[in-house]
Amino acid sequence: MTQLVGGPCKGCEAIFEYGDNTLRAIDTLPGYEENKPKLVLTGTVFQKDGKTPAKDIILYIYHTNRKGIYETTGNEKNWARRHGIFRGWIKTNTDGRYTFYTFRPASYPNTRIQQHIHITVKEPDRNEYYIDDYVFDDDPFLTSSQRKRLKNRGGSGLVKPTLEKHRYLINRDIILGLNIPNYD
Repeated sequence: MTQLVGGPCKGCEAIFEYGDNTLRAIDTLPGYEENKPKLVLTGTVFQKDGKTPAKDIILYIYHTNRKGIYETTGNEKNWARRHGIFRGWIKTNTDGRYTFYTFRPASYPNTRIQQHIHITVKEPDRNEYYIDDYVFDDDPFLTSSQRKRLKNRGGSGLVKPTLEKHRYLINRDIILGLNIPNYD
């Protein structure tokens, strides 16, 4: 029986929209080659103890384009109509590792909302749930009050991009269940 955790999560069911694709520990999102700045999001997913790597965990991410829009092509179905085309899925390997190749999203147009990448987690024995978005430490729209309100669901989503070989590397380890409601 699936343990229900995390509270309400509108759109989290999009984690199942990878179709017949075989998920691997690495995914390249659409637009990676064409857009800058390029990002490599990587890390390890750990069990709740924060030490044991968690294999076979599905992660789903999505974000805006460089204009702050959830871009579509017009033929999207289901959650792709809202989440857009810049989305991807991985399944962690035996070492709990994951990597997404993507690009840095922009803030929503005409707002001061910080740049962010949404992320959803699916464990084999639990329902899907969201964790803190990736937010960028160097984003001028990320205020000190917003930093204080971060919930650290799954661990901190506050990331510091490091430039290496014409792309920015971001390491974010995830701890399953950390600060997730109803998680035993």
